This record gives sequence, structure tokens and C-alpha cells, in this order.
Amino acid sequence: MKIAAGILAGLISASMCGQRNAGAQESSPGVSAQPLNESGKTAVDGKTVSYLIRRLPVDSFPDLPKAVASSLVEKECLIPQTYQAHRPENVIHASFERAGSSDWAVLCSAHGKAELLVFFGRVPDKAMTIAAAPELSRIQRHDSTGVYGFDWGIDSVSPKQVRDAQSGLEHHAAAVDHDALASTVLNEKTVYRLYANDEWTRLDVPE
Repeated sequence: MKIAAGILAGLISASMCGQRNAGAQESSPGVSAQPLNESGKTAVDGKTVSYLIRRLPVDSFPDLPKAVASSLVEKECLIPQTYQAHRPENVIHASFERAGSSDWAVLCSAHGKAELLVFFGRVPDKAMTIAAAPELSRIQRHDSTGVYGFDWGIDSVSPKQVRDAQSGLEHHAAAVDHDALASTVLNEKTVYRLYANDEWTRLDVPE
């Protein structure tokens, strides 16, 4: 996945020093009240499992426009990181509205919910919610420890990548001239969305 500049290792190390259980919170003005690292237990498929969700603060992504960053802070967003992350991720800069536009897509974790937000460059302080889910519904087991981690990631998809993804369709898909938005559940599926004619639509791709 495309990622914002920065070094995740130091951020994760620093945040793990203050790791606390799911119910613990620490707050200060302008900062999300939820912890960067959240661990605890929850029910998955009828059994109790342990989980660890790592998040990064908005200021870990210095390339974000000020208006976008301010909106995220106002929403008390932290940026959830997938269990595969090695560098900051889930903040994407691309041309989602039209060819040549400067837009941002962000996964926001706040108040127990994960939301996929898009900010168009022409209205950088206005977030569009594209998808949302309880954060604890977006976890899966990923290694021998049995601890579950966050499994939702986003990326941009170029027009060429869209064509490649749709190449196996039985019918001819209309060509696109700007980036699409990919929303992926790791080890499961990717949903491709395109903004056109003033709305987001889900693109057809082979199963």
C-alpha cells in the first residue's frame, strides 16, 4: 500500500511504551482520547480472543493539508495500522474526484468505529464517509500467537490498474481517466470504488 513519509518503527516503539488495555484512556487538548495501542479481549465467531490494534496520530502524516489534518483532529481520529504495516499507512494522496485533482483518503479510528473518509482538494475541510464498520469487526488472526490484528487497508488504483483488474470481465467495462479507491480486507477481498457523475460506485471486477 502507498504510505505517508516517516519511520513507523520509532513511532510504534514510543507508543508501545504507553500501551494500555482497551478501557484505558489518556487525553489532552486536541488529541484523541483513545490509546495509540489498544489491547484486550473480544468475541469472534463465538469464542474469546485477544487482540492488539496499533494506531498513529494524525501528525505522523506531515504531508496532509492543514485543513484535512484539522478535520481529522476535530473528529478525534487516529489512523489504524494493519498488522502487516512496516511504515505509516492508510493515508492516501491521489486523484479521486477527477483527473489531476489533489485528494486524500484516510482510515479514521474514533469511538470504537473505523471509517473510510475522502477529502476532495476543492473542499479539504469536508469529509465524505465512504464506508464504516465497528473497529473490532475488522480484526483477524495472523500469526502463531493467536493475537488478532487490524485487517483493513486502503490504496489508490490508477486507471491502468483498474483496466488490469477488470480484464477478466465477460462484458466490456467503460474506461476511467482518474484514480479509483481500493478498500482491502487482508487475505480476503478488495473492493474498488470510483467517483464519477457526483457519486461513488463500486467497480465490477472478476470474482
